[in-house]
Amino acid sequence: MEYLYQWGLNIVLSVQGWGEVFLTPMKLLSFLGSAEFYLLILPFLYWSIDTTWGIRVAVILLTSDALNYFLKAAIHSGRPFWLSRQVQAYAFEYYFGMPSGHAQNSTAVLGLVAATLKRWWAWVICLLLIFLIGISRIYLAVHYPQDVVLGWLIGFLLVWLFFRFEKPVGNWFTSHSLHISILVLFLISISTLSAGLFMRSIIAEWQIPAAWIENARWAFPEEETINPLNYLGLMLTCGVFFGLTAGATWLSKQGGFNAKGRWEYRILRYMIGVAGVALLWFGIGSLLPEDAGWIGDVLNYVLFVLIGLWISALAPKVFFRLRLAEKRD
Repeated sequence: MEYLYQWGLNIVLSVQGWGEVFLTPMKLLSFLGSAEFYLLILPFLYWSIDTTWGIRVAVILLTSDALNYFLKAAIHSGRPFWLSRQVQAYAFEYYFGMPSGHAQNSTAVLGLVAATLKRWWAWVICLLLIFLIGISRIYLAVHYPQDVVLGWLIGFLLVWLFFRFEKPVGNWFTSHSLHISILVLFLISISTLSAGLFMRSIIAEWQIPAAWIENARWAFPEEETINPLNYLGLMLTCGVFFGLTAGATWLSKQGGFNAKGRWEYRILRYMIGVAGVALLWFGIGSLLPEDAGWIGDVLNYVLFVLIGLWISALAPKVFFRLRLAEKRD
């Protein structure tokens, strides 16, 4: 294992040897694989392009993100700038390293896009972006090459599984009542979150190497210390998943939502929708107590559910009232 990390470290140093001229492009590419970027793009896809596309991309992204949490916790490996001061740390990350979430999520999402479009140019563009996003994570010294390669492999596996089970799973939800469908989605969300908390409790007694903390603090003295046992990201994923899928299921039973229409209406829908997300995140979110134990966890989960519900159902309801959109029927 030590040999593998040394080999990976040599690759990181070699890529960083390209020079700081690539720093800005690499940070941009890294952003294209981040959760923040998808949170900007996914609502636009759902509200203003195609609701089916939006839900499909959201489901595979959230599934990939949850799986990535479990894999990182199970492997609990460090990042290059945690383990060595030889590298130049260009980006801060507080959670475990392997597999790369950016590489895995971008592969899942872009792989789904390319496989759905079934065009050679789509595959070329998506594969190029997947590769460059992975390279950017190595350049920024937040991942070893083995982290990225594993992320790619898992991402492509998720794309295959998505196409394998999308139709039967979709048919199951279509054939069952709204109440049963929402109950199942809630159980999936809560079970996933509970499993994540259970895994965290298993490794809670594991001690983070002092060298990891010291090296991270040396590289980013202005940042808080690394916190690999933090589970807020998983809670966000599970909460948004339930709110998003339950809202979409509820709305579909009422005729659905048509994302087509005049472009000025599409842009207005996006602006209003994002304003609602911001109100929930920065408004209600700022009122939630910090360090409130399980009560704070419950309130955060409810907030994340509301954000998902707003995106998939409540915002479209507002669009209907403002005559900015129509139902599918």
